[in-house]
Amino acid sequence: MQVHLEAIKHPIFKLIGEAADELGVDAYVIGGYVRDYFLKRNTPKDIDIVAIGSGIELAKKVASKLKGKPEISVFKNFGTAMIKHKDLELEFVGARKESYHRDSRKPVVEDGSLEDDQNRRDFTINAMALSLNASNFGELLDPFNGLGDLDEQIIRTPLEPGITYSDDPLRMMRAIRFATQLHFNIELKSLQAITENQERIKIVSKERIVDELNKILMSPKPSIGFSLLHKTGLLPLILPELTALQGIEEIEGQRHKDNFWHTLEVVDNISETTENLWLRWAALLHDIGKAPTKKFHKKIGWTFHAHEFVGSKMVYKLFKRLRMPLNEKMKFVQKMVMMSSRPIILSEDHVTDSAVRRLVFDAGDNVEDLMTLCEADITTKNPKKQKKYKNNFKIVRQKIVEVEERDHVRNFQPPVSGEEIMETFNLKPSKEIGIIKDAIKEAILEGEIPNEYEAALQFMLEKGKALNLKVKSE
Repeated sequence: MQVHLEAIKHPIFKLIGEAADELGVDAYVIGGYVRDYFLKRNTPKDIDIVAIGSGIELAKKVASKLKGKPEISVFKNFGTAMIKHKDLELEFVGARKESYHRDSRKPVVEDGSLEDDQNRRDFTINAMALSLNASNFGELLDPFNGLGDLDEQIIRTPLEPGITYSDDPLRMMRAIRFATQLHFNIELKSLQAITENQERIKIVSKERIVDELNKILMSPKPSIGFSLLHKTGLLPLILPELTALQGIEEIEGQRHKDNFWHTLEVVDNISETTENLWLRWAALLHDIGKAPTKKFHKKIGWTFHAHEFVGSKMVYKLFKRLRMPLNEKMKFVQKMVMMSSRPIILSEDHVTDSAVRRLVFDAGDNVEDLMTLCEADITTKNPKKQKKYKNNFKIVRQKIVEVEERDHVRNFQPPVSGEEIMETFNLKPSKEIGIIKDAIKEAILEGEIPNEYEAALQFMLEKGKALNLKVKSE
């Protein structure tokens, strides 16, 4: 099938075709570039080229023809080569066929035909190839009707789905990720095969699983992916903390909401307002402490006391288990989970300046992210309540601006330093210094004194006197 040559109008494709003809090999652009062209998405800058022969030799020939002689990276063990040219990353590989051992997703590879190479692809929409040789430049080879599946918006495997997913279980995550990103449906047989092979996910590295989770989280509507992970039974194997939130219990006529589906709503809400991956993770994990803290009290009903504190501790264990970064990104997620109810409480009560000061003091530079998270947490279907909560958050935001302009407590630095306290009272390092510093901070946060040097100095002298400290004589 001849296609519109716009798909391969970039001059690099002509050059690759010429190099292939000189070597006497057939060459094709395959995979994501072809798929995204037909979807009218921005075509990716990383382009896969398959050669019926040596991909490495084709890459070397292409590199020799490019101006500036770009650097070529050769990976002999994998039979691949990479060229970085301007804004493109070209990966060359020889056509191959694969076979798998039960205990590994790493295939045994041998040379193969284009048909073999297309058979080993994960989905029909990723198996389409465009010829780059002069004799049939622009010809589409689509043996599995990937183009039809793009039109039908279906995720389908080229071969039997049970074999495809068992051979490489990461493909189960990829199927769900593509369905989420493209808003496609997974073919019923495929969906059943994922459910049947769910346990195979255990042989996939945590890093690869997290990479797919991140892509699901960064899609326009992540709940599609997490619903599919839940439906297929993959989610409890990956994030049991989330599935533990599912369900509604009722005792003596009192019920609590389903915190699992609420969480997915929150993630969708926040995805409309931020591209910050780690803030989206915070939305996903903000309620995980509710499962272990859930209790029923006859007088007050269902409670989740200290779920924010418990949840923030769980974040560390979850990140460690999934081999996610145990760095500032994790600490940010922990902080957001720990503070996730603070603005909500403020919005329900009379908003005092001291409460807002403490919020800004504790949140620091993350106060905007925290407010974004809390606003996403509004999932009530009652229009009056929704309007009330949103208006209350506007009041809190305005208070934050006013307090910050006046009191400067974000990233608070004491107006009086520990060294000055030591000098004033002729003290060596001691607990009294910490007592005075904390008292100054509390006085500022409570609004007893302004966040200014002279006021803080006077307060320090009064506090020192109360502690029976003598001012050092000049």
